[in-house]
Amino acid sequence: MYKKKSLGQHFLRSVSYLNAIADAAEIKKGDTVLEIGPGEGTLTAVLLERGAHVVAIEKDSRLIPVLTEKFAEKSFKLVEGDALEFEVEKLKLKNFKVVGNIPYYITGALLKKFLSGDAQPSTLVFLIQKEVAERIARSKKESILSLSVKAYGEPKYIKTVPRGAFAPAPNVDSAILSVANISRAHFKNAKSEEKFFELVKTGFGQKRKLLKSNLKKILGEKSEALGSIRAEDMALEEWFKLAAQ
Repeated sequence: MYKKKSLGQHFLRSVSYLNAIADAAEIKKGDTVLEIGPGEGTLTAVLLERGAHVVAIEKDSRLIPVLTEKFAEKSFKLVEGDALEFEVEKLKLKNFKVVGNIPYYITGALLKKFLSGDAQPSTLVFLIQKEVAERIARSKKESILSLSVKAYGEPKYIKTVPRGAFAPAPNVDSAILSVANISRAHFKNAKSEEKFFELVKTGFGQKRKLLKSNLKKILGEKSEALGSIRAEDMALEEWFKLAAQ
């Protein structure tokens, strides 16, 4: 199967890394898993072998008959469509996990869709660009992306996946990123998710400026209490305290 360049396809065929993704999602018998972009079905097979019920969303119409035939006798449901546009709520899934070897260029959009959507998974595991996974889960400096993920769950950098593990190989290395314990618990004291993210985006508005300068138009003179800290140096808990004021 030739990859479609427009879809950013890089098929993962290494059994050890496929199992590492399933391990990161703690897949066990009876789990319901929403798989994004099953491709040739290599990860799908691992999920099914572990006893999961898999619902997969695939955009590439060429792969639909391949997947349908391959998993005809399995606990498998295939939806043809774009994961970004598809309304997950229509599937009426409960207590589900999301996994996928996703195209790099829609990483941020997919994270936002599943973390902040009405139908939240309990756990999310994506294979994404290594640099992005590091920025989310390992960097000592925060960003809008890292705070947006941490606001809903607990990100963890699981394992580096070298470019040679894919066919065809991408230009950069990848990494398995998990986000566990996904919920809206953090927003109980914040006035709203919308207000929280407005605060964060404004705080990062001009990176060279101190946080108090960026937030002055929102907080007024109260912003002076922030001292000389910059947006990238303020922890998630402090952002939520600020949003609750």
